[in-house]
Amino acid sequence: MRIAASTYLNSAPLVYSFDQGALRHKYQFLGDAAPSRCAAMLAAGQCEIALIPVIEYQRIPGLAIIPEVAVASKTRVRSVLIAARCPLTEVQRVTLDTSSRTSQTLVKILLDRQYGARPEFTERTPNASLKCENMLEDTDAALVIGDPAMRLADSASQFGVRIYDLAEEWRAMTGLPFVFAVWAVREEFANPALIHDFQAAKQDGLERLEQLAIHYSEELRLPQEDLLDYLQNCVNYDLDADNIAGMKRYFELAAECGLIPTANPLKFLSHGAFSRTSAK
Repeated sequence: MRIAASTYLNSAPLVYSFDQGALRHKYQFLGDAAPSRCAAMLAAGQCEIALIPVIEYQRIPGLAIIPEVAVASKTRVRSVLIAARCPLTEVQRVTLDTSSRTSQTLVKILLDRQYGARPEFTERTPNASLKCENMLEDTDAALVIGDPAMRLADSASQFGVRIYDLAEEWRAMTGLPFVFAVWAVREEFANPALIHDFQAAKQDGLERLEQLAIHYSEELRLPQEDLLDYLQNCVNYDLDADNIAGMKRYFELAAECGLIPTANPLKFLSHGAFSRTSAK
């Protein structure tokens, strides 16, 4: 089976086993930096399973969520942020990173509900330098995610911007954690045996956080200790009851803001068949 997933640091513990570890010969791993492209591959039938931005679960029909595994944040995430030149209540133009539709939708919800702002939105892809200079040109604020966000936060003072962590902003508004991505499988390929493999892959990755921090430290040119702290304390890889509650609230607000037609029920792959839960 083909698996598509982002190669950003935040997803590295979940994909290590499929890319380099014990499951690399059982599945065909298709790595891509942009989570949005992984979702597009799943929608087009170019893979059977993908680590998708959670909003895409509401937009791609016929999917089931693999339980107990996610890319989430309980408090502060550091790799999904808004860089702003003025207070968020005053922004009139916002540039959105094309990499994740979930984060784009989250920005629109936060600006509307938390800050009363309804700016003009445009989309751009961060440049290859990882410093994102192009994201901050001719705009009041920019959404940046993943590894480029880690680099941008490290040099925020150079650009004269204030950094807003979107997981912190979401927690302040709702009191809930935020889920950024989940593993989703096309229903026709859903097999309960997948649950064991994906939970085993998660455990394999969590046991290699120091190794991953060393590797990405060289790639991102950021301190190893800083990246290890990020993996251990900023990103949460569970899909527990609190995280599911945060995901449901996100879908509910996205529907209320007109960003999705409706909040469809969640369907989880289970050891029996499928289990459903209301999105509200």
